[in-house]
Amino acid sequence: MLLVNLLARLPRPVVTALAFLLCVVVGVVDGLSGPDYSLAPFYLVPVIMTAWFVGRKAGYLLSCASALVWLVAEMAGRDYSQFGYAIYWNDFMELLLFLLTALIVSALKGALERENEKARTDYLTGIPNRRHYYELVTGEMQRNQRYGGPFTIAYLDIDNFKTVNDTMGHAEGDQLLRQVSTTIAAAMRQTDTVARLGGDEFALLLPETDGESALAMAAKVRQQLKKGVEGRWPVSFSMGLVTYLKSPSTIDEVVGRADGLMYEVKEKGKDALRWEVVGE
Repeated sequence: MLLVNLLARLPRPVVTALAFLLCVVVGVVDGLSGPDYSLAPFYLVPVIMTAWFVGRKAGYLLSCASALVWLVAEMAGRDYSQFGYAIYWNDFMELLLFLLTALIVSALKGALERENEKARTDYLTGIPNRRHYYELVTGEMQRNQRYGGPFTIAYLDIDNFKTVNDTMGHAEGDQLLRQVSTTIAAAMRQTDTVARLGGDEFALLLPETDGESALAMAAKVRQQLKKGVEGRWPVSFSMGLVTYLKSPSTIDEVVGRADGLMYEVKEKGKDALRWEVVGE
């Protein structure tokens, strides 16, 4: 597992170079061991390595390299008089095996990445879901605890969303959710994140953002949201905003504080923002 994590962090050209070096090492050992001992399965290791960590094209490249090195190793272990068409046929079969392996491994990697992306994305709006949001907040908590620097999170609820579903239909409610997610994402910085936590609740993460910047961003988001729904949907927005100068120890406390502020807004008339700073 440690080796896998290390390879995943290395630049792709470095992984490709290491795989090619491994291929050569296997070929040298194979040639020195002679024709009586086959090391053919070990040539698959660099092929799988590049197909998984670099991509299909790199896997194909290492497949060709592995087949060539295998052929050279086979020839090195035989007398010239022993060469025949069979050795080239066998090398061609090895090449097909390597290419097929690269194809399957890269396809599996792609399928796994797509499934992971689906598991972290809200199906309706296309923005991060609760799971992904919690991962990002956890990372920001760790950064704050290690290096310092503030961060801000926000909870946002669509006031009167049930009325939209009841009077205008669920299709219109879904369109409202998509409009809200698109509007928030457009109003935020590239380093910020908006996620749908479920129903009509959204959450924002503003990394390395202090109180004044957070309030300015929240005001911009609320302003753009009001423009986006004006004249079409009879809704407003309640928001709880918390700036952490020092992160609490648990994510439930971090997220729960903003959630609590948002519900205080709803209990006192809705369509407002409450903000506080933690860790002063």
